[in-house]
Amino acid sequence: MSDLRPFIAGLPKAELHVHHVGSASPRIVAELAARHPDSKVPSDEEALAEFFTFTDFAHFIDVYLSVVDVIRTPEDVRLLTFEVARDMARQNIRYAELTVTPFSSTRRGIPADAFMAAIEDARRAAESELDVVLRWCFDIPGEAGLESAEETVRLALEHRPEGLVSFGLGGPEIGVPRPQFKPYFDRAVEAGLHSVPHAGETTGPETIWDALRDLRAERIGHGTSAVQDPELLAYLAEHRIPLEVCPTSNIATRAVADLDEHPIKEMVAAGCLVTINSDDPPMFGTDLNNEYAVAARLLGLDEQGLAALAKNAVEASFLDPAGKAKLSAEIDAYTTEWLAR
Repeated sequence: MSDLRPFIAGLPKAELHVHHVGSASPRIVAELAARHPDSKVPSDEEALAEFFTFTDFAHFIDVYLSVVDVIRTPEDVRLLTFEVARDMARQNIRYAELTVTPFSSTRRGIPADAFMAAIEDARRAAESELDVVLRWCFDIPGEAGLESAEETVRLALEHRPEGLVSFGLGGPEIGVPRPQFKPYFDRAVEAGLHSVPHAGETTGPETIWDALRDLRAERIGHGTSAVQDPELLAYLAEHRIPLEVCPTSNIATRAVADLDEHPIKEMVAAGCLVTINSDDPPMFGTDLNNEYAVAARLLGLDEQGLAALAKNAVEASFLDPAGKAKLSAEIDAYTTEWLAR
């Protein structure tokens, strides 16, 4: 695995399952916490490492929401967004669909238009200064109930930023059934947004079926339990419905017991379109380059196998056809040059 890390570091990549707040580096989280000293989040980077040690998925959600609470102004939003893009640029991530939860910010008093202006200003700066193309997925925080669903779809449709391409559902799955969110996904899809809910991370394959049938899912976030249902795996493979796989995240939240038990091998063996993602990278002590190295070990990949994995993400993305062709060509050119050395 270590021999492939230099190749992975330079490999042009796309990322499809990565959260806006969850991508805040310890440096940025500490800076935001220092701005708002009444928060529960430590303003010391070393203390953050202990703070980001999770006992289970419910504990992860509690910690995540504590970090959300230090993002209180449009300036905080802009800082966070641009610095996330800077971290992506360091990893040669050329394109990312960043999962944003606007409800968490607007309910804390940030005006909707100011929030949209902040993320859009950061998006434009990231593209011009860092060569990182960002697009948005607006995400319902499932733990906040149908009120958050109504507000998220309203924000998506009435305050729609230029970079918005998709509509999602995150947060805990247990006790948060997917079918109740059908009317909100219907409105989003009818307005031209793509459906990308989380499903089957901490619950069984029926949650994935619900996402497909009721939420019109075009990609599945996580989907780790899909391997429990051969019919579902075959359906996902036949219809080329991508799985957004986040190996280290699944271990950190105890969704999967051990990396060597991760179901990614069964997903690939079934012919599923698998993409590799980092989810909430600093919180899980990882980044996308590390996730590619993990995938290489679990799947026994060489440089060409990793390049094919990178092209899976391009195929599964909502990038326009010209953008897909350009990024795929970059991946091919980089790999050819590397192997010729």
